[in-house]
Amino acid sequence: MADVGSPALPAFPEIIAPESWRAIDFISDLHLADNTPRTFEAFALHLRHTDADAVFILGDLFEVWVGDDAAQSGFEARCAAVLADTAQRRVVAFMAGNRDFLVGPELLRACNVKALADPTVLVAFGARTLLSHGDALCLSDVSYQRFRAQVRSEAWQHEFLARPLTERRQIARELRDASQRRKAQQAVGEWFDLERNETLRWMQAAATPTLIHGHTHLPASERLAPGFERHVLSDWDLDDSGPARAEVLRWRREGLVRMAPATAPR
Repeated sequence: MADVGSPALPAFPEIIAPESWRAIDFISDLHLADNTPRTFEAFALHLRHTDADAVFILGDLFEVWVGDDAAQSGFEARCAAVLADTAQRRVVAFMAGNRDFLVGPELLRACNVKALADPTVLVAFGARTLLSHGDALCLSDVSYQRFRAQVRSEAWQHEFLARPLTERRQIARELRDASQRRKAQQAVGEWFDLERNETLRWMQAAATPTLIHGHTHLPASERLAPGFERHVLSDWDLDDSGPARAEVLRWRREGLVRMAPATAPR
C-alpha cells in the first residue's frame, strides 16, 4: 500500500517488441537547437546509420518546442526531415521531456514517429523494462513539479498554442533563460535526482526490474534495491567548450551496453 500523501500511480501502458528485433537504441537529452550544429549532425548520422531495429527517444530531443507549426521551416523542419527519413527504415518512438512536451500528434503523424506515454513498459527479449523521461519522479524539486503540472494542463497548452509563433518563441526563450540561471546557481551535489522510494514504487507496480530514464544528465547504472536497477541516459553536447558528450544505450538479448553514436560508413 502506498504511503499517505504519495502521488497517484500513473498508468503503465505496454509495448511488446516484435520477435524479429535484435537491437533497440535509447537516447535522450540532446537539446537540439539551431546553435548546436555538431550535436544535430551526430543525431542525424546516428538515426540514419544505426543498425538497431528501433530508436526510442526518451525526452528533451529539442531544447525547446513551441508547437508543431514550427516544423514548417528552418531548423525544426530539418529535424522533422531526419525523423521522417529514419522512420521509413526503422521504428522511431518519442517520449516528451520537460523541454519538448509540446511535441504533438501532428508532428509525430507527419514523421511516422510512434508516441510514447511517460511512463511506458517495453517488453523485449523476454524481459520487462520501464521507460521514463524521469522528471516526474524528481519530487524534491517542488517548484518544478508545480510548473510541470501547470504547463502539462490542457488549458495552459490551449492558451499558449493559440498565441502567434513569434510570441511563443519569445516566451520559450524567457523560460529557458530562467531555467539556466537557476541551474547555474546549483552545485553538482545539489542537482535534483529521482526520488528513490517513488521510483521503486513505480517499478514494483509495473513489475519491471529495470528502469531506463534521462533528464538528470548524470549517466550511470545503479542498483536501487535488491532486484531493481536503473540506467540513466547521457545528455548530448558536442558544441560547447567542455568535454564532448554523446552516448547511446543499446538493448540486445545479451543485455544493455553503452556505445558511441553511429557514423556514416566509410
